[in-house]
Amino acid sequence: MIVQIPNLLNVEQLREARARLLAAPWVDGRVTAGHQGAGVKRNRQIAEGSAVAVELGDRVLAALERHPLFISAALPARVYPPMFNRYEGGEDFGNHVDNALRLIPGTAQRLRTDLSATLFLAEPQDYAGGELLVEDTYGAHSIKLPAGHLVLYPSTSLHRVEPVTSGSRLACFLWVQSMVRDEGQRTLLFDLDTSIQRLAQTGADEGARLQLTGCYHNLLRMWAQP
Repeated sequence: MIVQIPNLLNVEQLREARARLLAAPWVDGRVTAGHQGAGVKRNRQIAEGSAVAVELGDRVLAALERHPLFISAALPARVYPPMFNRYEGGEDFGNHVDNALRLIPGTAQRLRTDLSATLFLAEPQDYAGGELLVEDTYGAHSIKLPAGHLVLYPSTSLHRVEPVTSGSRLACFLWVQSMVRDEGQRTLLFDLDTSIQRLAQTGADEGARLQLTGCYHNLLRMWAQP
């Protein structure tokens, strides 16, 4: 399941984030790549734990916590501290699957990567190339969203970032450990929750809607591992 989450950050937040990121020091993106990714990753990142990464990351986390679509689609148990990357001058990230486990910096805790997310910080017309290609059973999906929009997709997916041939692609990326580990179960819950919300908006039969809501929560109770 690939879900687009619009307008996670507003215009003012994006303007400030871009200004601070462009003024910050960047490091080779391979410092956080696993064995598989290191050979195909060509980009730069803001150092994890730096003041700008922590502050901007906290703002992204706060926005995610307030966004009902993210909560419904991800059912998050834990979110890895957001990181920030930059592609330009032909830089790219070849085909790879994200590492299954990530050690949360400064802790002894590991996070299982159920979902991956990219938050676009540059407008699509400001750079050429740089599409995120995510493969599933239906083929490859090319994703290049307006600034402030986020895409959420299974971490099990083979994916890549196409070369950026002009301009600069700025983005935030993160991983989510979901309360519901199984992708099929998580998709079913998301579809059910979305349908319940639509029924509420149309004033459908209240009794039937309450019954469906009960089914949703009983399934969540059955499958969730907080």
